[in-house]
Amino acid sequence: MISINIEKKLKVYSGQQWLKINRKFATGSITKIHGPSGAGKTTFLKIIAGLVQPEKGTIKVDNITWLDTTSNISLSPQKRMAGFVFQNYALFPNMTVRQHLEYATNDTQWIDRLLTIGKLETLSTHKPDHLSGGQQQRLAILRALAVKPKLLLMDEPFSALDPKMKTALIAELKLLFAELKLTVLIVSHNPMELEGLCDGEMVIDGDG
Repeated sequence: MISINIEKKLKVYSGQQWLKINRKFATGSITKIHGPSGAGKTTFLKIIAGLVQPEKGTIKVDNITWLDTTSNISLSPQKRMAGFVFQNYALFPNMTVRQHLEYATNDTQWIDRLLTIGKLETLSTHKPDHLSGGQQQRLAILRALAVKPKLLLMDEPFSALDPKMKTALIAELKLLFAELKLTVLIVSHNPMELEGLCDGEMVIDGDG
């Protein structure tokens, strides 16, 4: 179970607004998150990962406190070990496809399996500059999965994929998420693309 109760001040063109979330996510659940631009969806994921600090709040994952602002507890992103798929991919330009995964794990069988799922096995020696946007996006997903996280945070993870590739990849990921008993939060501007993958949804609309 993941329990989140946070408040974060957001800067928006109209001045300021508050991101207020009080929500529980069951272990192994897959939740799509959507809402208008600027409402704080990406910020919400970054708060969970430990990349952004809220003004106040608590985050508990399987009874372990990741964040408690009243007790000055805030685990580092490294200790939280959440997988994160960034909207801009955040790949390392000097690393090959395979090296991105080896940076996270030395399990060669797992790396080979991920490369196959992402259909990047023939591109394992390529660096990001030599990959298309869709290939880079698939690599970002595989890298987030390489550590076998308990929690996976995905920010617009399928936006650069063509419909055929998207459908095939989502089908593979659904099986993998179940196998790993992963809890997954997916921000998407197109929630329809996640039909059949998610078992819950959450709207962040900027109204607090």
